[in-house]
Amino acid sequence: METAQEFQRTFSIKLWPPSANTRAMLVDKMTKNLSSETFLSRKYGLLSKEEAYENAKRIEDECFLAANEHFHNEPDGDGSSAVQFYAKQTSKLMLEVLKTGPRSKEDVEATAVGGIAKPVETLFDISGGKRAFIEVEEVRELFRPLTVQGNSYSKICLSNRSFSIDAARVAAPILTSLKEQLTEVNLSDFVAGRPEDEALEVMKIFSSALEGTALRYLNLSDNALGEKGVRAFGALLKSQNCLEELYLMNDGISEEAAKAVCELIPSTDKLTTLHFHNNMTGDEGGIAISELLKCSPLLEDFRCSSTRVGAEGGIELAKALETCTHLRKIDLRDNIFGVDAGIALSKALEKLVHVTEIYLSYLNLEDEGSIAIVNALNNFAPSLQVLDIGGNDVTLKAASALVDCITAKESLRKLFLSENELKDQGAIVIGKALEDDHVQLEELDMSSNMIRRAGARCLAQAVSNKPDFKRLNINGNFIPDEGIDEVREILKNGKNSEDVLGPLDDNDPEGEDEGEEDGDAEEEDQGELESKLHHLKVDKD
Repeated sequence: METAQEFQRTFSIKLWPPSANTRAMLVDKMTKNLSSETFLSRKYGLLSKEEAYENAKRIEDECFLAANEHFHNEPDGDGSSAVQFYAKQTSKLMLEVLKTGPRSKEDVEATAVGGIAKPVETLFDISGGKRAFIEVEEVRELFRPLTVQGNSYSKICLSNRSFSIDAARVAAPILTSLKEQLTEVNLSDFVAGRPEDEALEVMKIFSSALEGTALRYLNLSDNALGEKGVRAFGALLKSQNCLEELYLMNDGISEEAAKAVCELIPSTDKLTTLHFHNNMTGDEGGIAISELLKCSPLLEDFRCSSTRVGAEGGIELAKALETCTHLRKIDLRDNIFGVDAGIALSKALEKLVHVTEIYLSYLNLEDEGSIAIVNALNNFAPSLQVLDIGGNDVTLKAASALVDCITAKESLRKLFLSENELKDQGAIVIGKALEDDHVQLEELDMSSNMIRRAGARCLAQAVSNKPDFKRLNINGNFIPDEGIDEVREILKNGKNSEDVLGPLDDNDPEGEDEGEEDGDAEEEDQGELESKLHHLKVDKD
């Protein structure tokens, strides 16, 4: 009979842990041995192949877990002692099974009647609960399901738990044993509160353990990586050729770190999602990211918000986006693009005909940049569903272009124009543009736009007939109390309720426009709006 000692002689030269294939091979060998006729089977009874397999799988699972703990306690740490322990324990438990013999018929029938098939688990997630440190003993306990031979885990989420170096060393061989089946790894926020040197060492341990996995999804967000952290994950990043989703948010991705990301990842030709939110990337970092975009022709979802990218970096990003013709979602909020980068982005949008969501708030676009963008969207984004252009100093000058774009986008679900200077006149024409069609509209944000009673009423009237409408934000304006009452009444009598009206704690009923002396300039802007207002009867208070 082939025994586990024979397996030991062929395997003992290898370091711990064994691969998934090696573990499966051992289970197959044990199954054959346990179900083959021997002097023990003649004495105690012969196991069926099904029962032999169940026992072999259980034995291997138990021995792998015990040997893994032994590995972390052995003085030399080269894995040979763990392999010997692994082989010895499997032989011992096999002998116990053979001496126990097969289960009785009654036991088999009871198991068949009472047994309920469990759903196959593919996601291993320890992120629930409070954010906390995780140490060796807890890792051994929590990771136990991953040591079960034949498990189906292909996705792991270790977020929200901060690993020590020792805890990482316990987790590493278990993760290495799953290399051939893992497709998604989330290591976001997994070294919080650790000193830099310890955090970097933990990153290196996990990087080495996962090197060579063929991942489609990788999330390294919330780890304050910087360039050192990016390079600590070098082994993992260099081995990725199939990534479809990459998340590096809130990671301190500086110019140097952005360049390191581009340098280390060998291929992004399958990438569909790339998120760089909340980093200190700057112009040079933005230029580095633009090089990554040029090699990502299948990109559908790009987020580079709150990254301190200015005009130079914004222009390069815009040029690079022209090559990403599959883009559906673009989020560039809270950067320092300015008018020139806005105009460059408008040219890119002419080639991005599949865009359905675009978030461009707080980019310093002003009227000129905003007009260029909405004109491009009007002509080249037939399926636009979300438009966010808030906080860009948009005035009445851009209202006409906005109205043309909004009128053409009947699939629009969300429109965000907060913190601009559209005033009553702008609110009225925008409300009218939304009133007749746009039955799918769910959210409208016109907060902080110097809107008064007439504009507020018009906006309420525009959304009151939308069956799926969920939220109207007109906070931070100059709406008198009687105007608020009218808005509530309009909403209550429409297809939705007044519950869709957002908070009004920042509304100033007695507020006044700061730029009343600019009335002559506004009259010029209003001339262009007359054709859009001539059929609309609204009392202007």
